Amino acid sequence: MTELTSFVLARLDDDERRYGNGVLPALDEAERRGRLRIVRSDDGEGLVLLPGPVQAAEERVPVPFPEKAAHLRREIREHADADTARLIASVYAAHPDWRAEWEAASPGG
Repeated sequence: MTELTSFVLARLDDDERRYGNGVLPALDEAERRGRLRIVRSDDGEGLVLLPGPVQAAEERVPVPFPEKAAHLRREIREHADADTARLIASVYAAHPDWRAEWEAASPGG
């Protein structure tokens, strides 16, 4: 496991504690601000992480935080894709353990 994936998993743990305490998780706040979006796949069977603000063709029901966190944790543990990890990590850029070299490329380049 890399330092980046460890960072992401630790921040998801922090967010789960916030959620459990009735505080808005940073992940949900990042979605509100348009940093990223987690939506259901077209077939409704899974979730998809998308960079930047996404305008859905139709009204979509928000994915509950526990489901998003579990999905992202699986993605990080099972696939360890660096771009995905950097996108998720960018949500937590204000955290003292954040490293500038983890900055995700901007959408589209």
